[in-house]
Amino acid sequence: MTDKTTINAAMRIAEVPIMDTFAEAFDMKATRLVLTAADRQWCDEAAAAMCGFGTSVIACGVEIAVERKLSPEETPDGRPGVAILAFAVSGTELEKQIPRRAGQCVLTCPTTALYAGIYGGRRVHEKRVPIGKSLRYFGDGKQISKVIRQTRDGIDQAVRYWRIPVMDGEFVCEHDVGRIDGIGGGNFLLLGRSMDAVTVACRAAVAAIAPLPGVIAPFPGGATRSGSKVGSKYPALFASTNEAFSPTLRNLVDTQLPAGTTAVLEVVLDGMTPQAIATAMRLGIEAACEAVGSEGLVGVTAGNYGGKLGRHHFRLHDVIKGARE
Repeated sequence: MTDKTTINAAMRIAEVPIMDTFAEAFDMKATRLVLTAADRQWCDEAAAAMCGFGTSVIACGVEIAVERKLSPEETPDGRPGVAILAFAVSGTELEKQIPRRAGQCVLTCPTTALYAGIYGGRRVHEKRVPIGKSLRYFGDGKQISKVIRQTRDGIDQAVRYWRIPVMDGEFVCEHDVGRIDGIGGGNFLLLGRSMDAVTVACRAAVAAIAPLPGVIAPFPGGATRSGSKVGSKYPALFASTNEAFSPTLRNLVDTQLPAGTTAVLEVVLDGMTPQAIATAMRLGIEAACEAVGSEGLVGVTAGNYGGKLGRHHFRLHDVIKGARE
């Protein structure tokens, strides 16, 4: 076992060392949904339900969160809305999870409607995620289909909507939504001198990331304390605690924690593009360091598996400089 008591980092922000390492991210399938309602409260409650239990694909099926709130001028039906991003390890899993969450959490919520946030051209070979295509059956044969020609993303196309009768009128839902390649597992770890300090730093980071398009931090409050590694001593588990970053084990394992670290929080990011994740990492790290400085943070590092898990490597020094290799 070792205890890394010194830090070699050529880069610092507000005197906080930024380790020369990389975050390892992997390919995922992604989609965007637009949820609207008659007022902001119904909209936010439906979104909270749909995004619940959506932190990690390890057990949740999808990683899902609100991307941003939408004004009535930005939604298809002129009502308050939110854009929601969802990520899964496969298209099959995404196509299974989205209709389930839409049916149980949006269809059930008063006044809501659900639309595609990624359009595409609806080509024969294009992979899409069902929404109304699945939910229409709740109408028990009383549902109504309407096709409207619309120009989306510069493409003139026929868009199918479903009107499903419910007790407050109708649930309007688009037939399906586009599916694209996304990236999951972008991350950075904040090494704190105290839990209070790392909490302040983490919340500053998440607040800086929140307005950014095309990226979400799906864990509660945008952060996780249960950083994981691949594998376990127990055969039934394929992920377990990352003991190298656990302060209570620092004298028992090959620790990765510099001296003075008493608490670690990780911000995990899913993005539609590599640039979305890189930008979120840069702004989040800068905000965290500036919030508490070196009096609160021992350093900033990232989680990786030596490049064996994912093909997307976000080097912290390159990200801070605004460029990825």
